[in-house]
Amino acid sequence: MMNFQQMMQQAQEMQQKIQQMQEKLGEVEVHGESGGGMVKVTMTCAGRVVSVKVDTSLMSSDKETLEDLIVAAVNNATAAKDEKIKTETRSMMESMGLPSDINLPF
Repeated sequence: MMNFQQMMQQAQEMQQKIQQMQEKLGEVEVHGESGGGMVKVTMTCAGRVVSVKVDTSLMSSDKETLEDLIVAAVNNATAAKDEKIKTETRSMMESMGLPSDINLPF
């Protein structure tokens, strides 16, 4: 049976690994698009939008259509970000010998 000191040490190691993963993912970029690639969004896994690219052919479209395509592309990038974080978290947990489906506070 594990003693309290060992448990605390493992908890600290886990906290450090989580922090390292969050820092690493803060720099990782994911992409989302809409309109068949006519609107493209690049976002970091920290949730910061890095770029928005709009095909020039959309400039003559109505304002509401363009806004909807931008929203859809941002939402797609957000979904990609969430999936990347989930995958990286699962991998980290498995490497530590913990269940990959454990709920962490982030």
